[in-house]
Amino acid sequence: MLQGITSEAFILGCSAIGAGIAMIAGLGPGIGQGRAAAAGAEAVGRQPEAAADITRTMLLGQAVAETTGIYSLLIAIILLFVRPLLSAYVNLGL
Repeated sequence: MLQGITSEAFILGCSAIGAGIAMIAGLGPGIGQGRAAAAGAEAVGRQPEAAADITRTMLLGQAVAETTGIYSLLIAIILLFVRPLLSAYVNLGL
């Protein structure tokens, strides 16, 4: 291992980096939902009589897109707070 860094500190550091990488996945849903809202507003502007149908379809699509962000947040929270790698490391006696 690297000098001056314990194995536990190395694993915790890698978990923090992994959590940061997992949160990059939150960019996709944010961009996608913004584009969907813009397209929905444009569609309502062209066809105001179909506003209810357009809004319902847009919100359903945004709810599906948001699951990606929620999953990435869940993985980041697990990596930061549950520390599964460290407990596996300790249990193996390495």
